[in-house]
Amino acid sequence: MKLIIAVVQDDDANDLIDLLTEKNFRVTKLATTGGFLKSGNTTLMIGVEEDKIDEVIGQIEEVCKTRNQIMTAPSPVAGSTGVYVPYPIEVKVGGATIFVIDVDKFVKI
Repeated sequence: MKLIIAVVQDDDANDLIDLLTEKNFRVTKLATTGGFLKSGNTTLMIGVEEDKIDEVIGQIEEVCKTRNQIMTAPSPVAGSTGVYVPYPIEVKVGGATIFVIDVDKFVKI
């Protein structure tokens, strides 16, 4: 048995959960927050047999595409203390961070 932990963007989470449950995978959802953009993330825990790992990762790749998004970043005004002028920057968001853990070594109580 393996445990897949996938950190995905909130925008992708519901579609991914729907797809995985439709394929009879059981998913536990945890709300988390990212550090870089301070945006909402969702951490999914998915228990699967070893021969199903590639199928689950394929489903994650299908739903969680990376995309560009315009964000505003504060820029300090020269000579002014504490004054910031926002300016737009383009950042890449989406995708997923995936961990696969061998849970055969854990004890179920």
